[in-house]
Amino acid sequence: MAGHSKWATTKHKKAANDAKRGKEFAKLIKNIEVAARTGGGDPSANPTLDDMIRKAKKASVPNDNIERARKRGSGEEAGGADWQTIMYEGYGPNGVAVLIECLTDNRNRAATEVRTAMTRNGGNMAESGAVSYMFERKGVVLVNKGELSEDDVLMAVLDAGAEEVSEVGDKFEVLSAPGDMPAVKAALEEAEIEVEDSDSDFRASVEVELGVEDAKKIFKLIDALEDSDDVQNVFTNMNLSEDVLAALEAE
Repeated sequence: MAGHSKWATTKHKKAANDAKRGKEFAKLIKNIEVAARTGGGDPSANPTLDDMIRKAKKASVPNDNIERARKRGSGEEAGGADWQTIMYEGYGPNGVAVLIECLTDNRNRAATEVRTAMTRNGGNMAESGAVSYMFERKGVVLVNKGELSEDDVLMAVLDAGAEEVSEVGDKFEVLSAPGDMPAVKAALEEAEIEVEDSDSDFRASVEVELGVEDAKKIFKLIDALEDSDDVQNVFTNMNLSEDVLAALEAE
């Protein structure tokens, strides 16, 4: 499993922690607001908004909160914030490259919180472009393995722009260019293969292999960064073997 995958190691930890759950709600609501502002408030005409609403419902965000965020974003209701996406770059322990994606209405606060989390957890900020050249944005679609083979999934998505199908635990992961992700999802649905989750992700071209103790340091840094309400996602170029993942999961 390459990189810091949102799909695997950290997901169960987030779910187990109420404070983390509250932050996850806030991030999902923010995404709905931004999607509605960017593409309009009608989910049937705005696939990104539709996707964000589905994610929020899956995470058990109350319907009232979802609807208010949609209305704020589309301008039907007052009070929407001026959200801006900012990417910060840096290095964590062991020279692991870190990309930090923020969605904020206060650039100064976001910069301060990111810098503080990095400094206190063995990281260093870097100039814009210092590590981002190692990463490429990808569309990621997950399907449950069930009775499916890799070939089943591959045949379904081959003509829809999919670049790669691989096993990740009990799921298959389909990578594509971000713009091809809707076509990949549509092709899977047409083949009656249920989509479990989808998102855009950053994948690194150069990876750093880490052992258990060094991986823990990176996860500690990621947790500190994600404690900031302004931080939406953290991507790294660490690579964890199945053995290391199993050891982390067992703790």
